Amino acid sequence: MNLPFQALNPDLFTRAQALLDDEWLAKDADLAPVLPTVLARGVGQDWHKAGTFRHHLAGVARSLALWQQPRHVRLLGLLHSVYGNAFVDLVKFDAATERSRLQALVGQAEEELVYLFCTASRREFVQKVLAGQIEADGSLPLHTNQGEAITLAPDVVAAFIVVSMADTIEQWFSWQDDIYSRFPDTDTSRQQPVHWMASLWPGPMRPSGRMLHQINRLGLALQHPALKNRLPIPPVFSSCTAALGARDDAAAASLYWSVIQQDQPLVDLDVATGVLEQAVRLNPWVGEPQMVLAQLYLSAGRREDAARAATSALQAFCSWGNAWDKRVQWDAWVAWTRILLQGATADGPGAWPERLDKLNNLALREAA
Repeated sequence: MNLPFQALNPDLFTRAQALLDDEWLAKDADLAPVLPTVLARGVGQDWHKAGTFRHHLAGVARSLALWQQPRHVRLLGLLHSVYGNAFVDLVKFDAATERSRLQALVGQAEEELVYLFCTASRREFVQKVLAGQIEADGSLPLHTNQGEAITLAPDVVAAFIVVSMADTIEQWFSWQDDIYSRFPDTDTSRQQPVHWMASLWPGPMRPSGRMLHQINRLGLALQHPALKNRLPIPPVFSSCTAALGARDDAAAASLYWSVIQQDQPLVDLDVATGVLEQAVRLNPWVGEPQMVLAQLYLSAGRREDAARAATSALQAFCSWGNAWDKRVQWDAWVAWTRILLQGATADGPGAWPERLDKLNNLALREAA
């Protein structure tokens, strides 16, 4: 077996464990003072892609915390859409009357970064970053949503890239692959009644077949000589040094989903195992295919292989802080992966059960 499994980074795992606590935001010294004001704006009642707006803001902030970003970047993640933007009509603070209030809460420079993120053309930003149009000094000429010419400073470009990576991984799944097909170059002439089937939310909730490749390209842009040392590099894609091709992204997602949808033979697990192994070869950067593969290995009695696959899956989940497969939340993927790792390494209590009904009894017994 020759699969690109990763070892678990203990420090990264420790950081991720702290973020599994539902109250982690309230315990964050930088973000906690802002949280009551944000929650008071009803963010827990607003729909947002794969959940609520609260879920989205917390998820983006969680990835940024896991990636050890400085205070101003984590605040940007928590507040990145509060003035609204070209992609969402949610407006939680009125930019015409409430900027001073937010400045008093987070600081003037921090609020100005949030305001700029909401008012700059993020579509143009992504287009230019993907096209390699960052200037030699790290700056980026851009326009606001109203067409005004601006230039983003290198520190702002780096912050916008990192927050865009977290923003995208938290929310994007197959529904957006259709309604925002080929973003940032979406065909805006398509009519909703014609594409009524694609519009049905949440749809099948497949992982995106496109956007991980785009996130990868954003991450690679952080290797720009003028940006490289401005912020901590996210620990994904081998610290944003490894490329994930568009074809590999698409093929891996399709192979994974064929197993999830039981489109493979169901009596023996050799075909499903081979399909998932190929998915992992094509895209070793997300945890879900490796996690499912670990369970197949356990079912086949291949405990050592299962332990390697589960360990690598856990490393991937801890690198992102958000789920690629949005059918359940990130913390649930982490929890089941730890159960699988325990099942692959424990004898006696905690070992993987032979009886099907005993799966219902499984509980974490060790620091797996």
